[in-house]
Amino acid sequence: MGLGEPSVRKALKWVNEQLEENPKADRTRLIDEACRRFDLTPLDADFLYRNIKSPPKE
Repeated sequence: MGLGEPSVRKALKWVNEQLEENPKADRTRLIDEACRRFDLTPLDADFLYRNIKSPPKE
């Protein structure tokens, strides 16, 4: 377990909550905000970008 892991979990939870409220929200913007809110490292940010689902295709 890395030191940043609890922050990453909180950030992932926060982004997912935002997406539940607004599924069409800009994921990049949400991840950028989560990185600032939870003081994530670039590696943590990369993890979020890879693990947050893309919006559904219409």
